[in-house]
Amino acid sequence: MSQYADPSALVDTQWLANHLNDSNVRILEVDMSSERYQNAHIPGAVFWNIFTDLLLPDLKMNLDPRAFERLMARSGITNDTTVIAYGSYTGTGAWIFWLLKVFGHENVLVLNGGYQKWKSEDRPLATELSTFSGTDYRAKTPDTHLRVLHNEVQASIGLCDCVLLDVRTHQEYCGEWFFNQPPKEGELTGHIPGAVHLEHLLTLNEDGTFKSFNELKNLYHSKGITADKEVFPYCAIGARSGYTWFVLKYLLGYPNVRSYDGSWFEWSRLPDVAIEK
Repeated sequence: MSQYADPSALVDTQWLANHLNDSNVRILEVDMSSERYQNAHIPGAVFWNIFTDLLLPDLKMNLDPRAFERLMARSGITNDTTVIAYGSYTGTGAWIFWLLKVFGHENVLVLNGGYQKWKSEDRPLATELSTFSGTDYRAKTPDTHLRVLHNEVQASIGLCDCVLLDVRTHQEYCGEWFFNQPPKEGELTGHIPGAVHLEHLLTLNEDGTFKSFNELKNLYHSKGITADKEVFPYCAIGARSGYTWFVLKYLLGYPNVRSYDGSWFEWSRLPDVAIEK
C-alpha cells in the first residue's frame, strides 16, 4: 500500500484485528440490508442501512448536516473518533470515507478488502448487535469541493480538459438497465453525453483489495483519464462515484476530482438534458 498517493487512508485486516478493542475506534458496516450483519459481522461494528440511514425517499443522498449528526451520535462516534468503514457492497467503505469527509470528519479510514477479505482469513465474527452510548456530534458545513452539481456537469460536456466518468455496469451505461435491473415504466436509461465508461469493479483484485498504484494508473490512463484533467465520476445514486473519488484522489493523487453524487437518478429526471445510449 506504500505506493499509493496517501496510503494512510487505508488499513489492512491485521491492523483492524489489532485495534478491535480500541475505545477510540468505531467500525461501520454499511449495506442495503441488515440480514448479513445480523448473521455475522466484524466484532464491534455498528450497522448503517443505505436506504434508511443514508438516502432520502427519492434515493438522493441525504446531505442534511443535522441528519448526519444524529446518525453519528447514535453510532457512538465523537468528532475525535477514528472510523473504519466497510461493507458487503464492493466499494462501500470508500464511499463512506467520501461522505464523512464531506461533513469534515477528520479520522476516517477504509478497510482494504472489506468484509470479503476479513472473512476469507477466518478472522473472528460476531452475531450480537453492537450498541454504544450516544454522543454530541457536530458536523461541519458540507464541503463543496468534494461535490459537483448537475449544472456544472452539463456545462462540462464536450470540454477537453474535463472527464465525465461513468463507473456503473456495462448494462447501465448502454441503457439496458436502470440501476441493477431492466427499467420500469417512466425510468430513462443511458448515460451522460460524452461520458467515458470504466466500471468501478475493475479497480479491485479478486480478494476485494485495491489494485496496485501502477495497475490503477494504467487502467485510468487507458481511458484518457489523466491527472491533468478535472474528473467528475458518477453512477446511479452516488455510492460508486464516491468510491471512485477516493481511488483517484487518495490512491492515485489526482488533484481535481469531484463526485457527482446526484448521479443517474438525478440526471435521468432532469428536464431538458441530453441522454445517450
